[in-house]
Amino acid sequence: MEIERKWLTQGWPQGQPDRVIEMEQGYISVSPTVRIRSHRETGKADRYVLCFKSKGGLVRQEIETDIDKALFDQLRDFIGKPLVKKVQRRYNLPGGLVLEANQVDPGQPTGFFYAEVEFASEADALAWQPVQGLAGYLQNEVTDQPGESMGAYWLRTRGE
Repeated sequence: MEIERKWLTQGWPQGQPDRVIEMEQGYISVSPTVRIRSHRETGKADRYVLCFKSKGGLVRQEIETDIDKALFDQLRDFIGKPLVKKVQRRYNLPGGLVLEANQVDPGQPTGFFYAEVEFASEADALAWQPVQGLAGYLQNEVTDQPGESMGAYWLRTRGE
């Protein structure tokens, strides 16, 4: 299960990230979501993931499984469209939470920034308030707004 809140943001939050990950992702289907993603992080082995997600906003079912690079490359070729590029900066927050700030398609006219925080329960997600210094950065919440998913972005920029 994925329990996550999402905000559209302007640029990066202040401070140094704890981790930086470069990603590429593409969609085999957006309803339901069937996605591939590569993760590249300095000092770590590259990771390739096949992901399935149900419809939903704050709470939805998510299944992820690691795949090898050969299968990732086959699925990328099967998709046949340029993958979405993302840079993700992760910031550790109090209580073991992590702010994932993302720049989508850097340098492209359609590019944008967003941030997410994942939670252990729906109650935790609904009760959470941004820590001091993040309230201004996390002011445009789009968790339950239609058209604000990465799948919707894929359809707007890559088509079906």
